[in-house]
Formats: sequence, structure tokens, C-alpha cells
Amino acid sequence: MGGMEFNKIFAAVLVAGIVAMFSGFIAKSLTHPRELEENAYKIEGMASAETGAKEPMPEPILAMLADADVARGQKVSKACAACHSFEKGGPNGVGPDLYGVVGRKKQSHAGFSYSGSLTDQGGDVWTYEELNKFLWKPKAYAPGTKMSFIGVKKPEDRAALIAWLRTQADSPKALPSAGDIAKEQADLAPEEPEEAAEEEAPAAE
Repeated sequence: MGGMEFNKIFAAVLVAGIVAMFSGFIAKSLTHPRELEENAYKIEGMASAETGAKEPMPEPILAMLADADVARGQKVSKACAACHSFEKGGPNGVGPDLYGVVGRKKQSHAGFSYSGSLTDQGGDVWTYEELNKFLWKPKAYAPGTKMSFIGVKKPEDRAALIAWLRTQADSPKALPSAGDIAKEQADLAPEEPEEAAEEEAPAAE
């Protein structure tokens, strides 16, 4: 067999293989409707929603308040000073005056028009724990709030800021008790995954 004939045979086999491959691809596309792919995607999304991670929560800070750096908190407060005043009888600005805010009823400062969303969670008093949650991410705490501040992310900064706000009052609120600290840590602790299986009960004798 001459070289020319061998090349022709090889080329014919190669072309036949390519045609067969593309024919299979086209046949598979025609026999598997796109709806199946969409359904598979939806099922996958549903499964991920069912097993999705819990929404993040701010770190507990009550145990840090007794030793928090008040001077650092005053520096952190400068990020709030564009909208708030902190002195007794200070004027309302974009936000209300914050003198005496620790332990004060939410949405209670005279002369300020609130959004009405601050009491949707956590009761109607600015406790240490509620201030921690709010300052961590205001829009997550109260989606309808007028406050556009993104939040204070570092727990040390939140603790320092709240410790400083505590001093801006006629009678500073008492520091959190051991019970308050334990409750906050329990409330904000991340959920542990459930055990895969319970231990087998001992067989009856």
C-alpha cells in the first residue's frame, strides 16, 4: 500500500471520528432539555438555603467594659460627631444628642424625629448588649433606621466607645454583672453543629 493511499485512509478515519463526536454532542443537546438544567440549579440552591450558615452576630463585649480604654472610646466617638452631640442639653443634629444614652429608653430624646424601627428588636431600652448589637451594624439591627453609619467592626472599639458613652451621664449606669456577661455570651455565641448521631443506648441485660 502506497503512502498516499495510507494517508487517505487515515484522514477518512479521522474525519469519521470527528463527525461521530459532534453527532453525539448534538444528539445529547437535543435529548436533554434546558429545563432539566434549570431544575437541577434550583434544587441545588434550595439545598444550600436549607444548610446555609447562620447570620453572623457581633462579638460579646460586656466582659471588656470594666477595663475598656475610655480615652480610645472618645477618639472612636469622633466618627459619630458629624451627626450627634454628646454634651448635656446638646442640640440634635442628623441624629439625636447622645448624653445619657446608656440605659435610656430608645427613641425618647426630646425634639428628635425617629424612624420608629429601633424597638423592633431588643426591647425599648439601650442596654449595653443592645448598644453593642446596634453599633456593630446599625442597618442590620434596625433596617428602617435613618442612621447611615456602617458600624464599628472591632469589638475593642465598640467596648471602648460604649464605656466612654457610659461616662457621658449625670449618673453612669452600673457596669454589667457576671450574670449579664454570661447571658450576652450565651446569646451571641455561635451555634455548634448538631452531632451526627446520638450515642447508642446500652443493651438491656
